[in-house]
Amino acid sequence: MLPIAFLGTTEILLIVFAILLLFGARKLPELARSMGSSVHEFKKGMNEGGKDAASNATSAPVKGEKSGDS
Repeated sequence: MLPIAFLGTTEILLIVFAILLLFGARKLPELARSMGSSVHEFKKGMNEGGKDAASNATSAPVKGEKSGDS
């Protein structure tokens, strides 16, 4: 996959034009809203996952594991 740094103005305009042709001007706001809410939910899930991992790391050891000296 090419990094976006290699895309010039012409290429970006062609991509935007292709998106307009595929989805139509009426569907673009709906598409943008759904993408925004998806990103929001993803970030929310990542934050909750990080909190769960942190609480699991500080919780009591699992049955069968020893705590303290090895």
